[in-house]
Amino acid sequence: MDKLLNQFLAVAEAGSFSAAATALFVTQPTLTFNMRKLEETLGVQLFIRSPRGVELTEYGETLYQNARLMRRLYDNTLSTLAHQRGRTEEGLRIGSGYSWWTLFIRDMVIEYAQRFDRARIHVSLGNQLRCMDQLLSGDISLFVAHEIEGLSRSTGARFLPVSRVGQGYFTRQGHPLLARPRSLMEIETYPAVTSSLPEVRHQRFFETWGRSTSGSAPFDQGQYAFASNSMAACLDYVARSDAVIAHTEVMAAEFARRGLGRIEVSEPTRQSLIGIYVLEERADEPRVAALLETVRRAAVAALPPLD
Repeated sequence: MDKLLNQFLAVAEAGSFSAAATALFVTQPTLTFNMRKLEETLGVQLFIRSPRGVELTEYGETLYQNARLMRRLYDNTLSTLAHQRGRTEEGLRIGSGYSWWTLFIRDMVIEYAQRFDRARIHVSLGNQLRCMDQLLSGDISLFVAHEIEGLSRSTGARFLPVSRVGQGYFTRQGHPLLARPRSLMEIETYPAVTSSLPEVRHQRFFETWGRSTSGSAPFDQGQYAFASNSMAACLDYVARSDAVIAHTEVMAAEFARRGLGRIEVSEPTRQSLIGIYVLEERADEPRVAALLETVRRAAVAALPPLD
């Protein structure tokens, strides 16, 4: 793929020339020169520069969406050619949140490894936006997650719902909130813990109307005392403090095993769709379609019904 387009994508995704230069192992003056050269070649301004970094212009957004698609197609082509040359058994590359790994992905992966003992297996655990990043980069073929509200159609991702689950609230044993049913307002008076705090760089996944115009504002809403991309770290914090973690209710048994109690809530809690994300352009590929069906069957067997 063209070097200037690769460098443009790096700047757009990093949000600054200095961070992109570090990632690309080039000097910042070289990168700045190359981006000016790209703007001159295209005859449009691609970036709006500010002391905080850079943002894409309307022209830049158009180039970004198309260049990202070109990168995916290029990477997928190289991967297909490598597979044809090697004639080796293709492995498994999927993403998942901690809950879905615990409830059904883990067993599905073990069974897959037993069936295809030569296959290499890669499972990336993280929140849905981190997994979306990896899906768009071609690092994984699909991932299981909550539905991402406000996701831009330009990502080219398809969502296949498999279940609907409710929100649960969990805290350490002996916590005052466990004594009787509580309202959401009562629960919110205690410190909150989250394992799904999005990063500013993920704003590009959302429709323009849902983005922040002032840094990380929409990605920093809500009050929390502790945030980590590690569920183990979050559960350790909750077990040793008065904090509360909101998480899918189907994890109640696993959290009880980890020493947490579920708070009885006196009012309805949020219901969310759970499903599989896959790129539109790959959904009908035979291997991806087969993998989708394998994951779907495992999810339906382990999770509450969709209706």
